[in-house]
Amino acid sequence: MTSPLILPQLSTASTSFPDVETALREPDGLLAWDGDLSPARLLNAYQNGIFPWCSEDEPLLWWSPSQRMVLTFDNLHISHSLKKRLKKMQREPQGALEVRLDSAFEDVIRACASKKRSGQHGTWIAEDFIQAYTQLHYLGYAHSVETWCDNQLVGGLYGVSIGKMFYGESMFSYQTDSSKIALVFLMSYLAQQDVYLIDCQQDTPHLSSMGGHCIARKTFSAHLQRVCPLAPIQWQKGYLSPDILKF
Repeated sequence: MTSPLILPQLSTASTSFPDVETALREPDGLLAWDGDLSPARLLNAYQNGIFPWCSEDEPLLWWSPSQRMVLTFDNLHISHSLKKRLKKMQREPQGALEVRLDSAFEDVIRACASKKRSGQHGTWIAEDFIQAYTQLHYLGYAHSVETWCDNQLVGGLYGVSIGKMFYGESMFSYQTDSSKIALVFLMSYLAQQDVYLIDCQQDTPHLSSMGGHCIARKTFSAHLQRVCPLAPIQWQKGYLSPDILKF
């Protein structure tokens, strides 16, 4: 008789994790539970290809899926309509639309938390997540990319940056294409610093439409081992010039 699988429980006394190859097949990638969202644990998790995710009625769960959704600069797909908007931003850099870095991190994460998701009750970005990632932001590891229209925040994304790696966490959009605009600016900004791949965690239609694709966990882990120890990405707070766009 086969013994039931026992999911490892993390201790707050240590920030270590089980080997990602021990993650469950069903549900795919579930690795451990409990622990905390301290900066040390989160940074250790991301460097090992692990991220926290749980619904409001669940304990803190840690994941490392067998297939990892990533987005590479070379495979970035920009629709015809989006390309027209980006070219207009290049022609009219003083127009209504602009993109900024790290000028409203907490506003971005709270907007992502309030986003309604199909088939999901509530949000996984609860207040403890907001506080944890805001702390990472103040420590220089979490960053936001924001789309503004007439000086109003209309879309954006946030994620974690370690070495030459960016881990996308969540996006929101109040206007058509506003989160996609932020993403294209981010990819162009990172490409200037020789960062051509970002983590998208899980397969979604939104990211697939922009060229996102899945790679095996071992391939993803090997990439992290190469790029996380490198000199960190340089983040420049404030306005991002459309001149950086390459498409």
